[in-house]
Amino acid sequence: MIKIDYQTLAEESVKNIALSGHKPTILMHVCCGPCTTSPILFLSKYFKVTLIFNNSNIYPKAEHDRRLLELERFLNQAESLIGEKIDVLKVPYDNEEYTKKYLSSYKNEPEGGARCRQCFRARMDQAYALASAQNFDYFVTVMTISRQKNSQILNKIGEELSKKYPNTKYFFSDFKKHGGQEKRNEMVKEFNLYAQDYCGCIYSLTARDERQKKQKASN
Repeated sequence: MIKIDYQTLAEESVKNIALSGHKPTILMHVCCGPCTTSPILFLSKYFKVTLIFNNSNIYPKAEHDRRLLELERFLNQAESLIGEKIDVLKVPYDNEEYTKKYLSSYKNEPEGGARCRQCFRARMDQAYALASAQNFDYFVTVMTISRQKNSQILNKIGEELSKKYPNTKYFFSDFKKHGGQEKRNEMVKEFNLYAQDYCGCIYSLTARDERQKKQKASN
């Protein structure tokens, strides 16, 4: 499969937006504070940004709430850096229903496999539907900042969803590229952000615990 340079596409897109002299609206799906850092700095120069936190995949609820609170803390502390106050739309948490509907059939899949792709699509679809219903000009996911997530897959999902919600454009990205990952790491340190050590779902938590047991046993 030929890999597309999605971050170059992103940079070309914002150049055209800057030339228009108009800041369109964009709804960005976010999963945590650390992953929001450099992407929101990049986007806020060109867009009126609103965030959506719809992450019922995260288990347990205490972890979900911690990530949300850390996101809000970062936004408050970084408001002067971002240049504006950023609103966060919060979708009610229902991990039991989400896991049953989207994840349990794939519980034996390895990280990065079919379960993860199903999870990406489910959350992006839900957020994209809201972006379309509220007439946002664009939709984007912050997940392309993660080195553990395949940006080729994420952008293909976004492209497919853009046909389902044609009145809202999909913004292609690979936020980890062109210095984005390095900037993210700098900001995580600067704002002392909580950086979780598993993706979110109960199966990724179980996999993390198993890795930690093996590491302890080998020491």
